[in-house]
Amino acid sequence: MSTKTPSKLEKILSAGHLAVTSECGPPRGSDMDSITKKGELIKDYVDGVNITDNQTSVTRMCSLAACIKLKLMGIEATLQMVTRDRNRIALQSDILGAAAFDIYNILCLSGDHQSFGDCPTGQNVHDLDSMQLIQTARHMRDEGKFLGGDDIKKPPQMFVGAAANPFADPFEIRVPRLAKKIAAGAEFIQTQCIYNLDKFEEWMRRVCDRGLHEKVYILAGVTPFKSAGMAKFMKNRVPGMDVPDDVVKRLSDTPKEKQADEGIKICIETIQRLKEVEGVKGFHIMAIEWEEKVPGIVKETGLYPRPEV
Repeated sequence: MSTKTPSKLEKILSAGHLAVTSECGPPRGSDMDSITKKGELIKDYVDGVNITDNQTSVTRMCSLAACIKLKLMGIEATLQMVTRDRNRIALQSDILGAAAFDIYNILCLSGDHQSFGDCPTGQNVHDLDSMQLIQTARHMRDEGKFLGGDDIKKPPQMFVGAAANPFADPFEIRVPRLAKKIAAGAEFIQTQCIYNLDKFEEWMRRVCDRGLHEKVYILAGVTPFKSAGMAKFMKNRVPGMDVPDDVVKRLSDTPKEKQADEGIKICIETIQRLKEVEGVKGFHIMAIEWEEKVPGIVKETGLYPRPEV
């Protein structure tokens, strides 16, 4: 599916193993302790760790610095990069910076609108969109050239990924949009967190009908619920999220002190079911600020120990 890179994640996927990735949010300060602790919790249970890029438009330590910290700890990092905050000069510059520290994975995103965050009057950049960022990363790697046409003395060797949301409206364009990202050069996909399994499976059927599962590695996104309140919030307040009523009811019917355990159980059941879905090549476990639960989820779903490549 791609030019071979030094990425461990790519090696795991190309060898036919189910991949497991997770992610961490950087701190709202310059202390690296939180990244170190999160990395230590999950490093033996995943093949790579995404570092989010000012998620929800809230100002945080930059993704690049946190990725470098993980790399120095011996953990494979995935640099998330949004087009909201940088023009094409800065995007290319940061890709080179990551490559200089042997960061071999990149996830290309648009980014949440700044009105969601702590600087709502900040200006969007979006000089490139997420598909053009995918093209840029591939152009720099495969052609060894900057967008301006000059040669890169040592091109970045990055495994290039993108996100997909099977649940956003209109549903009919979700698979064509994925096809566009693949055509732009995406080699792996991490999806929005999945709660409506029937709808996700229908999306995957359409993906497979077009043969797209043979052109890209799809990692199914899962996020464990901590409470019924979290499920209700994500159902009612988070755009592009699809949380079925029966999932909310299951958590609401669980005693409050046991809802977190029930949320973990739902997550484990989701992974077990999605293991059987054609075209699913791995799982992206998003347990932001709940990283201590990732090892148990990986063990309970039979995805531990991770293969050596």
